[in-house]
Amino acid sequence: MSLVLTGARVVTPTGVLEPGTIVVEGDRIVDVAPGARTGGAFDRHTIVPGFIDVHVHGLEGVDVLTTTDGVRDMARRFPRFGVTAFCPTSIACAPHVLRGLFEAIDRARETPEPRAARVLPAHLESNFINPDFRGAQPLACLRHPPVPAESGFNGAAAGRIPNAEGDFSGADVLAELERGRSAVGIVTLAPELPGVLDLIRALVARGHRVSLGHSAATYEEGLAGIDAGARHATHLFNRMPPFSHRAPGLVGAVLSNPEMMPELVSDGYHVHPVVARAILPALGPDRLIAITDGTAAAGLPPGSRAYIGNLPITATDTVALLDDGTFAGSILTMDGAFRNAISLFGLDLAAASRACSTNPARALKLEGLGEIAPGAIADLVVLDEELRVVQTYIAGERAIATMGTQAFRL
Repeated sequence: MSLVLTGARVVTPTGVLEPGTIVVEGDRIVDVAPGARTGGAFDRHTIVPGFIDVHVHGLEGVDVLTTTDGVRDMARRFPRFGVTAFCPTSIACAPHVLRGLFEAIDRARETPEPRAARVLPAHLESNFINPDFRGAQPLACLRHPPVPAESGFNGAAAGRIPNAEGDFSGADVLAELERGRSAVGIVTLAPELPGVLDLIRALVARGHRVSLGHSAATYEEGLAGIDAGARHATHLFNRMPPFSHRAPGLVGAVLSNPEMMPELVSDGYHVHPVVARAILPALGPDRLIAITDGTAAAGLPPGSRAYIGNLPITATDTVALLDDGTFAGSILTMDGAFRNAISLFGLDLAAASRACSTNPARALKLEGLGEIAPGAIADLVVLDEELRVVQTYIAGERAIATMGTQAFRL
C-alpha cells in the first residue's frame, strides 16, 4: 500500500510546492506532485527531508563517549527533533575510548532499531589538533601524528594499544582508527601541525572525509590542507584565528575555496547572526552545513550538569560550559538549527533545508538521503506553522508523532 502525505508545503530540490503531495511505497518516495488530495490532510504544515547532524556529541544527558549504549540511546531520541541520521562525535580521547565508540557504532549499525535515527560513521574531533585552539578538548589527549612510515597505514603494526591507565602515542591512535575504519567518517585535524598534511592524504586515500579545525593555520597553511585533500571545516570561526582583512587565516582559505563545505553551529551564539548573514552569499546554497555541536546538555534545563567525554559541563540558557567557563559545545537540537537558519540567518525554506539535510548528505555521499524526490529514501519531517516537529518518518515508517495520523494509505 502507498503512504500519502498531502496538502503541506513540500520542500523539494527544485523549489517549494504549495501545496504538494508525497507518495511513498516501502522505504522510497515514488512520486512528488503539486496540489493536494482529498482536502489536504497536512494543510498549514511543511514537509522537509529528515535532518542530518554531522557534528553532535550528546543529547538529553547522554554522551557518546561516557555511556556504553549512548550511540543507540541517542538514535532512539533523535526522531523527536526531526533528526533521521547523525554522526556520533568524539572529543580527543585515548585509543581505548575510541575503540569503545567504534564498537558502539558498529553494534548500532549492524542491528538498527526500528524507528530510530540512522547511525552514520563517527566524526572524530581528533587528537591531532592545535593545543592553543583546543577549546574544550582535553590537553592531555593531544598528540602529533607519526611520520608516515610509523603510522600503521602501510599495513605494519603501529605500536601497542595501551590499557586505560597507560600512556599512548599518535601511532597508537592511528592504529585504533585503522582497526575501526568502517566506523570512522569525518576526522578533524589542524593542518599546520607536523605530519598532518601526510596524514590528510592517507586518510582521504582510505575514504575518510577530512575536516580542518581547532587550528591556528594561516591562510597558506589552510590552502595546503585543502590541497592535501581536506574538504570540510569544523565549526567555522570557532577555535580558529579571527578572519582579518590582512590575515584571512583558515576562515579565508575555507570561504575562498568552492570545494570546501564548512559547518556552522546554528545557535546564534557560537557565530553571531550578522556574521552568518555576511558569509552566506560567499558560500552559496550548496556549501553550508548547519550543525548543532550538541552535547549531553542539549534538551536539559539551564543549570543541569552533564558530561562531554569525561569533562563535566553545565547547561546555560545559551550554550554548554566547562567549569572554567570555556564553551563546550551547544544545547541546540537540529529542529532549532533549522528554525534559526530561517529566523536568524535569513535563509528561505529551501536553503535552510539544504543546509540541514541536503548538503550534509551530499558531503557524506549518502545516496538517497537529504531530499524529497522520486527514488529518494522516505526520511521526512512534518513541521507545524511554527516549524516545530510534529511527525518524523524514517524509511517510510512513522518514528514519532505529536499530532494525530494525517497521512493515509491507498
